[in-house]
Amino acid sequence: MQVRTPAVAGMFYPKTNQELKSSIRNCFLHNYGPGKLPPSPNDKKIIGVICPHAGYEYSGPIAANSYYAISSQRPDLVIIIGPNHWGIGRDVATMKEGVWRTPLGDIEVDTEHAIEINKICNMIELDSFSHTRDHCLEVQLPMLQETFSHKFKILPLILIDQRYHTAIEIGKAIAKISKIKKTTIIGSSDFTHYESNDFAHAQDKSLIESIVSLDVDRFYSVLQEKQISACGYGAIASTMIACKELGATKGILKKYATSGDMTGDKSSVVGYASIVFS
Repeated sequence: MQVRTPAVAGMFYPKTNQELKSSIRNCFLHNYGPGKLPPSPNDKKIIGVICPHAGYEYSGPIAANSYYAISSQRPDLVIIIGPNHWGIGRDVATMKEGVWRTPLGDIEVDTEHAIEINKICNMIELDSFSHTRDHCLEVQLPMLQETFSHKFKILPLILIDQRYHTAIEIGKAIAKISKIKKTTIIGSSDFTHYESNDFAHAQDKSLIESIVSLDVDRFYSVLQEKQISACGYGAIASTMIACKELGATKGILKKYATSGDMTGDKSSVVGYASIVFS
């Protein structure tokens, strides 16, 4: 069986089991986190979430808000979508088989539904090489392992092509898979990159308004008009489309902060948001 070994353990998150568990616990209990450990007593259905993917010291507490929100769910499948920062492999890729390894153990790829989503949408190609180096999906996995106590499988999707029409097709395909199997969807993106703190807050506020209203047309319009440097914009849009297809009527911003809010260095920051769709 193919093993996708960690690419950023020891960089984006701790590489030993106990250090990683402690780091994740601290993210949940952080001032910018939910302030509580999972599971949540709220069993309201959450269809999907938006999570950041920076190092845990920067964005982990923000991400923990999304994970706490879904922690009472028991999905059989978690579909994770993110941007291909390295630009390697296929324009849109999933994996046919194998496991993703983290310091907390292995998570199995859902082979059956990887093949099925490729049949539904042939622009989603089966290519493991596309996934070898990127961090955007990998950093979600230890969080998932600490959030859920039950066994689940993953369907990883990584995007070079993040255009509007691509996101539409991917979102619809994800929705079709989600109707077959009990699924939670995670869209992985950071927001404004390397701007002053106040500017990042203002830029991201306008983009988040379109996200929580599930207005994909407006989302791409704001993105272009304001030249907002959200790296995983196609992942966000695909998640919005899938969730809307599955009955979501709104998004809720759980937490927004920047790396500057976290560290105190506000000269050049990256924005992070936790958003849930229900």
